[in-house]
Amino acid sequence: MDNYDHTDTRILNELQRDAGQSLEALGEAVGLSRNATWRRVKALEEAGIITARVALVDPVKVGQGLMVFMQVRTHSHDPDWQAKFNRATRIIPGILSVYRMTGDLDYLIRARVRDVAGYDALYQQLIHQVPIADVAASFVMEEIKDSAALPL
Repeated sequence: MDNYDHTDTRILNELQRDAGQSLEALGEAVGLSRNATWRRVKALEEAGIITARVALVDPVKVGQGLMVFMQVRTHSHDPDWQAKFNRATRIIPGILSVYRMTGDLDYLIRARVRDVAGYDALYQQLIHQVPIADVAASFVMEEIKDSAALPL
């Protein structure tokens, strides 16, 4: 997008705060008419800057109160193993994020489960779909900050 400017940044900040607000409210917040706001939002979507508009759900209220970070090490780095691992982590419910890492750790997985038994079920699903050398899990005791908003 060639004309990305301060107004677009303000629109993105507003949408990160509340993507469900009306175009009128969004336009009022950034000083544009409804139509001008709509055009800019569409341009941001078409440029791939806005990739999705989602609702954030309280994990505790839907029975997914335990967040776990899984540190995965593997013996294999060949393309077939990576494809199996990528496919497995995409389809297993509860896995929210997967990152390929540098250093001693190969992959970091962020997941949400009901409890430790839920974690064990998720772990069993993963190791039955793809061989893994080692998995270490850390359970979140307190969430101090968890945001999807990017600092713009």
